[in-house]
Amino acid sequence: MQDLAAGEVFAALASSPRGLAEEEAAARLRSGGANELPPPRRPAVWRRFAAQFTDLFAVMLLTASAITFLAYALQRPQQPGTLQLAVAILGVVVLNAAIGFAQEYSAERTAESLQAMVPHACRVLRGGERRELPVRGLVPGDVVVLEAGDAVPADCRLVEAHEAAVGNAALTGESAAVRRTAEPSPGPLLGSRNCVFMGTVVAAGSARAVVFATGAATQFGRIFALTEQAPQPRTPLQRQVRVMARRVAVAALLIGTLLFAVRVPTGEPLLPAFVFALGVMVALVPEGLPATLSVSLAFGVRRMARRQALVKRLLAVEALGSTTVVCTDKTGTLTSAEMTVSAVWCGGAEYPVTGVGYAPEGAVSGPGAVRELLRTAALCSNARLVPPAGREGWRVLGDTTEGALLVAAAKAGLDRAAEEGALPRVAEFPFDSARKLMSTVHRTPGGGLAVCAKGAPQQLLDRCAAVAGEGGGPPVPLTAERRAAVAAADAALASRGLRVLAVARRDAAAVPAGAAEAESGLVLLGLVGMLDPPRPEVAEAVRACRRAGIRIVMVTGDHPLTAEAIARRVGIVRGGPPQVATGERLDALDDAALEGLLARPGELLLCRVSPEHKMRVVAAFQRRGEVVAVTGDGANDAPALKHADIGVAMGASGTDVAREAAVMVLLDDSFASIAAAVRLGRSVYLNIRRFLVYLFSHNIGELAPILAATFAGFPLVPITAVQVLAIDLGSDVLPALALGTEPPEPDVMDRPPRSPREPLFSRALVGRFLFLGAVQSVGVCTVFFWHIHASGIPYADFTRETPAYRTAITLSQAAIVVSQFFNALAVRTDRQSVFRVGLLANRKVVAAGLLGVSLMAAISYWPPLQAVFGTAPLTAGDWAVLVAFGVLLLVAEEGRKWAVRRRAARSVPGRGAEHRAPGRGAGAAGGGLPGKGLPGRGLPDKGLPEKGLPDKELPEKGLPDKELPEKGLPDKELPEKGLPDGGGT
Repeated sequence: MQDLAAGEVFAALASSPRGLAEEEAAARLRSGGANELPPPRRPAVWRRFAAQFTDLFAVMLLTASAITFLAYALQRPQQPGTLQLAVAILGVVVLNAAIGFAQEYSAERTAESLQAMVPHACRVLRGGERRELPVRGLVPGDVVVLEAGDAVPADCRLVEAHEAAVGNAALTGESAAVRRTAEPSPGPLLGSRNCVFMGTVVAAGSARAVVFATGAATQFGRIFALTEQAPQPRTPLQRQVRVMARRVAVAALLIGTLLFAVRVPTGEPLLPAFVFALGVMVALVPEGLPATLSVSLAFGVRRMARRQALVKRLLAVEALGSTTVVCTDKTGTLTSAEMTVSAVWCGGAEYPVTGVGYAPEGAVSGPGAVRELLRTAALCSNARLVPPAGREGWRVLGDTTEGALLVAAAKAGLDRAAEEGALPRVAEFPFDSARKLMSTVHRTPGGGLAVCAKGAPQQLLDRCAAVAGEGGGPPVPLTAERRAAVAAADAALASRGLRVLAVARRDAAAVPAGAAEAESGLVLLGLVGMLDPPRPEVAEAVRACRRAGIRIVMVTGDHPLTAEAIARRVGIVRGGPPQVATGERLDALDDAALEGLLARPGELLLCRVSPEHKMRVVAAFQRRGEVVAVTGDGANDAPALKHADIGVAMGASGTDVAREAAVMVLLDDSFASIAAAVRLGRSVYLNIRRFLVYLFSHNIGELAPILAATFAGFPLVPITAVQVLAIDLGSDVLPALALGTEPPEPDVMDRPPRSPREPLFSRALVGRFLFLGAVQSVGVCTVFFWHIHASGIPYADFTRETPAYRTAITLSQAAIVVSQFFNALAVRTDRQSVFRVGLLANRKVVAAGLLGVSLMAAISYWPPLQAVFGTAPLTAGDWAVLVAFGVLLLVAEEGRKWAVRRRAARSVPGRGAEHRAPGRGAGAAGGGLPGKGLPGRGLPDKGLPEKGLPDKELPEKGLPDKELPEKGLPDKELPEKGLPDGGGT
């Protein structure tokens, strides 16, 4: 299609310059379908709810409940306690499923946002008449009319083009608008200059085009298909919870089987022995873990939302903390996607320009000297600067480069409308890629004519005979020496990553006959350097990620020089030349060679890449064991966003396709929010490990007395299965959730990323909950057997209704609940004394623990609950003993922390345990975090306070940028030649 002449396009598509007839368009619509993308595939709501019952814990508990119901049916006489146990287990499963489903469903965005990317209406020729039709009604062969500011509704071949330029950033990632032509353009379709594609925007000019692809057949639809095909990888936490669940399940089955085998030979009937073993298995399964995990992650989601980061999948919160590589887009992510003039060279001097973006806020140094230059540049522009309206800020209608010139002119005090009124345009010689210039002719107030020109410096310099004098004074001849000075200024600006334009002017007696005549004998007024500026907060966010041991790789569709300039400004590149690989080079590499490229140490920039390249890079990093976060804002980023472990889309400037594919959306488009989200993600993981220690330690306290009673020959259990469920879901869930609100530790971003292969049940974590569980077991066994022996009743005479037994099992349950209150206080810190951080600092933990104790008191004293649990009232003396055992547990844990601190102090001569080197701190379970080398260790942390950040301490709009160099990069860092002007003026 792209290699045909304009007249041949109509024949190829069975159309005409008058467009299609209504009857033909209707027939094509029926046969080809509407111009819309299929809605994203979502599982039915019932399937999503049913999926909550498929994890291993749920399957185990459902099986246990079914077996218990069967046991109740077979018992003679039937025991109400068995029925209570079966119903309670089933209720636990349903409760966990409901909580998990509700959290996931509320966190996900359910709108079909892909359709919002396509404009709702467009202008079409039908039978020679210009009509406005719904976009979904377009068919191949339709002739559409495009003007500046229009979104392209389908893939089209231009047949007329009048200074048309299209911004392809959403599709290719290139920041500059690209000129379009109606002439044949052989080569790849996406790179052809005579085609425009769905989802892109007409930046300047006007055109007529013939539709050749609609809906899923468009380039946009191809990217959508890639996005749909990309599998959603499991997060590290998902994988580790599955491993943990398998291990717990195996342990529970083995111990239950062992106890069944031990009790049957003693003469106990098979069914009671089986129900007993089943109760032991239930005691070992952390029934409250799924609900605790879901709600804790949801709390992390809410905290991130206050940081302007919307997380759509709960488990992605934790995966953020495991991130080892961030593949970041450039345009709109690191930069503001708003071209900005930052320097003007005129008369041998450089004049800085302050302010960024399209808002005319800032100033031009020496406005008098550059006033004529900026007036000429503004007159020789077709763009329009549009003031804020509604929720939209300042924006440019037309070419963004020309928009930057208009903003600079406004900063110098020039009124574009007034200047055009004083010097009306009478002719224009449009830009073309051959001469790389544009010129306009204006009538002056005195009746004469003035030619204004702008374009690539070298091309314009060759057409100049003079140059503005010092301070913008009268022109002087362009000698070889002055020509060299201009070339040196051009190279200096370009070496800082600036796009450089030259501006010239001359007087004329008559309207020139052509561009060659107009653009000769000009007076060079000077040079303008501009760039798409980095977001102010990005540099600090990059430093934070470096301290955290996270590698940042820029992946962009832009030119390598532009990419390197921005990378240096934000700190992604700091030393010598980085490794740079283009899409062509990636095409030449097989998977093994690509992995080798990514494995090389040092800074890496991937430029001129396609959506397929981005997906290959993400997959290659994942094969190397990396946890990959990908940032992006365009439709071209969507496949990689979905394929990554964490897809991060821009919320304000990003496309709906990108937001749909990502699992995290930055509502403020701030890269700094990524660093804040990683910090919170790491904190969430550490808190998960804390409540794992808390939950599993009391499982030891429940199991140990049961084992002790079995081997001591006591005929009944020290704690019943219904009591176990009451502890797991009544007394323990709220304190576990409260532990999830612990603020991040001070050095959480000074540690290397946690290895994805590090087990959730690390040796340190298991050792810690075994230690705490052992202390609890001593207390539970002591109070239970002390009361049994104090009664003076032989073991064989005990029944479930014996008052001494009811009091003993009440003591067992209360001992676990009270010790867990002190346990929750103890596990809030890993090595630091809890008394140092404040025993009651986390009021949520204290309140939740007291609520659990109150529930235990109700079970002990309230007759209806006594009947359900078979308990008895406790005395004040009983409570005093239980509190003493709780204090003993807290003291024991403080002693363990003291030993860890002492050992750490001996391992680091001259330094206490509280001042160990960053990145070597203990994990949440008291052990170190294995990791990789942490680059940038020597960088001071100026952005994040040392004491940890509660929610209110991070500014919502990102961190201030204290590191952006005012003068750009030294000349030696980039080649002397300037950036390609991209065909723009």
